[in-house]
Amino acid sequence: MTPLSSLFHTALQQCGLVAILRGVRPDEVVAIGHALYAAGFRLIEVPLNSPDPLQSIRALRSALPPDCLVGAGTVTSVQACAEVASAGGQIVVMPHSDAAVIRAAKQAGLACAPGVATLTEAYAALAAGADALKLFPAEALAPSVLKAWRAVLQPPVALLPVGGITPESIAPYAKAGASGFGLGSALYRPGDDATQVATQARAFVSVWHAAYPTKAR
Repeated sequence: MTPLSSLFHTALQQCGLVAILRGVRPDEVVAIGHALYAAGFRLIEVPLNSPDPLQSIRALRSALPPDCLVGAGTVTSVQACAEVASAGGQIVVMPHSDAAVIRAAKQAGLACAPGVATLTEAYAALAAGADALKLFPAEALAPSVLKAWRAVLQPPVALLPVGGITPESIAPYAKAGASGFGLGSALYRPGDDATQVATQARAFVSVWHAAYPTKAR
């Protein structure tokens, strides 16, 4: 396991909520990052289809403590992995499970969470070096599906539902065996300020701790 893979799994254990800041701007990202960290988040991604995403990643990495990992989402190419690493990113999150992109992320020393929607994709992604599996879109992968997957993808394989996750949907997925969650518009929408994000983040963290009472605080 690479150092960043180890740090990634440690962060998931502490708080398995990944903040997805799609649409965030570099001039506002640091304040939002501090709000998320104060609420308990330790994993933050800036999707590459955001304004100047690499600049936001650089800013977050410079501003936040070392135990908060920062990376990129919507990573779809081998070249993007190198760009994320050069910007100080530590995580690559993908909407798909292209083995070439997974391998490029791992060769760059990054933690990688590809998107999968079938067990065939899941096993192929793990074989390519994935550190966690992003179950995407979660709207199409109900807790009952995740529970069935858990019969063959047992811990420590991390399963992270992403897509439409709200505080109310965490408990059923947690009971089914989810390791964590990617949080999008229910946590941050373009235009939300740090105060709004802090309120939403605290609500998610409260539900997380209720659903996972044995996790580190």
